[in-house]
Amino acid sequence: MDQDLDSFDLRLLQELQRDGRLTNNELADAIALSPSQCSRRRSRLEAEGYIRGYHADLDRQKLGFDMLVVISVTLATHNRDSAQKFSNLLRGLPEVLEAYQMTGEMDYHVKVAVRGLNDLTRLVNDVLLPHEAIQHVKTAIVLDTLKSFSGVPVSGTR
Repeated sequence: MDQDLDSFDLRLLQELQRDGRLTNNELADAIALSPSQCSRRRSRLEAEGYIRGYHADLDRQKLGFDMLVVISVTLATHNRDSAQKFSNLLRGLPEVLEAYQMTGEMDYHVKVAVRGLNDLTRLVNDVLLPHEAIQHVKTAIVLDTLKSFSGVPVSGTR
């Protein structure tokens, strides 16, 4: 973490992470600074890349994506070309929410949201398994989400 962040910056980040639509006046009330100071700090944090953007948090289930799946993938060969081909494949798949290159038994863990078993079957059988870079695919359907947080643990940082 950058040493230039003080407790006001961290509180500002925490509040904006909770609600990115806060006005400078609302932010000022929440962290006990003036609106102009909040505006300057927010602009600096955006310019320095601490705040990468703002987005709407959509409900995947209300949009019909009822199934959350973690797919573990092993590449056929472990070289830069295979990794790049797999990475390019994932970038073109809108159902992929997150993807991680891993240490251990599997090379990648990929989190996907699909509408149901038919979509999952199509993704695995028609897209992933035939891909030249992929050797093995293992799926795990998420039964329940115990905690979901897309942010960063700003509070207590320092």
